[in-house]
Amino acid sequence: MVQWFGRVVGVCRFLPVLRVNRVNIVRMASGEAENATPRERTFQYQNSLPSLPLPALRDTLDKYLYSVKPHVTEEEYKKTEAVVKEFETGTGKELHKKLLERAKTHRNWLSEWWYNFAYLEPRYPTPVYVNISGPGPFHEHYWPPQDGSQLERAGMVLWHTLNFWKLMKNEEWPVDKMDRGKTPCSMEQYKHLFNTCKIPGEKRDKIVSHFKTVYEGESPTHLCVLHAGRIFTVEVIDDNNVPYTPPELQRQLSVIKEKCAGQPAGPGVGALTSEQRTKWWQLRNRLIELDSRNQQNLEAIEKSLICFTLDDTSPSNDSEITSQGLTGDCFNRWFDKSYNTLMFNNGTLASNCDHAAFDGIVLVVLNLYMDQKIIEAQGVWKGTVPERKVPEPKELVFTIDEAMGKAIQDAALQYQEMASDLQVHCLKFMTFGKNFTRSHKLHPDGLIQLSLQLAYYRTYGKPAPTYETASTRKFYMGRTETCRTCTPEAVAFCRAMVDRNTTSAEKLQALRTANEKFIWLMGECMLNRGCDRHLLGLQILSDQAGMTRPDIYTDPAWTKSGGGGNFVLSTSTLGYTSIYGGCAPMRHDGYGSFYKIQDNRLTICVTAWKSNKETCAEKMAGSIEQALLDIQQLCTSSRM
Repeated sequence: MVQWFGRVVGVCRFLPVLRVNRVNIVRMASGEAENATPRERTFQYQNSLPSLPLPALRDTLDKYLYSVKPHVTEEEYKKTEAVVKEFETGTGKELHKKLLERAKTHRNWLSEWWYNFAYLEPRYPTPVYVNISGPGPFHEHYWPPQDGSQLERAGMVLWHTLNFWKLMKNEEWPVDKMDRGKTPCSMEQYKHLFNTCKIPGEKRDKIVSHFKTVYEGESPTHLCVLHAGRIFTVEVIDDNNVPYTPPELQRQLSVIKEKCAGQPAGPGVGALTSEQRTKWWQLRNRLIELDSRNQQNLEAIEKSLICFTLDDTSPSNDSEITSQGLTGDCFNRWFDKSYNTLMFNNGTLASNCDHAAFDGIVLVVLNLYMDQKIIEAQGVWKGTVPERKVPEPKELVFTIDEAMGKAIQDAALQYQEMASDLQVHCLKFMTFGKNFTRSHKLHPDGLIQLSLQLAYYRTYGKPAPTYETASTRKFYMGRTETCRTCTPEAVAFCRAMVDRNTTSAEKLQALRTANEKFIWLMGECMLNRGCDRHLLGLQILSDQAGMTRPDIYTDPAWTKSGGGGNFVLSTSTLGYTSIYGGCAPMRHDGYGSFYKIQDNRLTICVTAWKSNKETCAEKMAGSIEQALLDIQQLCTSSRM
């Protein structure tokens, strides 16, 4: 079994409860503001956002010690306290001074390091371990699975995607806000949604974006379509910089399907993007050496708006769709592309996105926009079709020798071994949602986090070091901080729930105490006052100075509490929308748990590794469901 577990710091997942202005999304989706002069330009605040703050060393170490408590014995904790104290007064103090100096000259002291350390320097493969995916929600209303619907729906999905691109290019999309709409967020990640690709390097990859706003210049207007192991470029914007209509886009896609029908499958060059990164760098150079046209083809893919796959499989529910999104046919994927749309044969849809380019909120906003548009049009195209010719798709023909053909097959075999090990199970919990939790004065995200803790504690008899993503986008180039949600208060709640001698009133009080702690901790982390990113910065400075790794990073409590990419539960919420998705667990013995919160329902994507006999995504989903029901029973039956 080929495995790359224990990933650094936990390659960050979807963003938690960003205050994305849903009113703005609905307004833009309805077309109300598409042609209006916006009050704000999409990217206008980028350079005026406050710099990323650097916490006080004492505060960081206090939070770290507090997060360690649930996972060590009292004796182990005393040893860790001593290690931390020595770090604070010695090496850590000196490293913090250096970090303070860096913060004076870097508006975001973390950003470059985060991209390199979390995404660009790791040499393990991008798919399965890093990339994110999610199901389009359209199959739940106007687009149920239906054979023969692929091309028609693909045309409409592409059209909505291109209209979103146009809104971004013209800077007409509203700025994401936090703090009840008062604080603008960094929108930088949206620039990496289109015309962006990760390029492999020998020791470090790079992200290359060709997207430009209208104020910056022109950017490529073609997309790449992958089908039957072949790749085609399609020009999708007309001479007036307007996307072709859905029927016209459908016509272009039909040409591709017709060309591939009854023909041998193409070489499936995209499988190479599933390779270990340095190996892919070598193979990419070899491709370019074989024929200069190969380099032109690679550049066409890398510069394209997006990659769009016409997939021959027919997944019919969220679990199957997300699984195909994360682990589907590598011959028809380009895993380095920031955004890959996957349209399946029965008209269901997923995405596969390179996490290096952006966090999940970008994907959420795009798909929520499309969802509103499809609902508004009742799933059909109601416009007219101009009488004009549309550009013919052009195939990108690669020169492949015998050695390269073998390399493609070897990559596919390795990928299949990875992909076949990932288990995906999506839980649709229909009993209650946000409205219930709010009515009991509980934070919805906090309640779900406590249900995850309770489910794990009941199953394994111990607490789980847990990662939940906190957004730091209110700061310049901000992305995320780790919120360590397995607090002593959360563990006390779990113990109360399994203790038959604890009264309902005591259990409810424990629930409320843990929920309040969650609210405080998440607020701190969104101000970049967690512990993981600061400790990462100190670790990187230590490594750059050629120092022996400080004891705080080799102390057993570091790994036991989740440090170094060892969080057993890797979690995130996508907020209060119809969109969600998932990705792989960080650890071989861990789980991924990613969820959306709606008014009267919760949906949770649980992932696990099949090769670990102690974990099972389906059983964990069942445990989470029971935990949610027990919390509901506790809230409705107890009096305080």
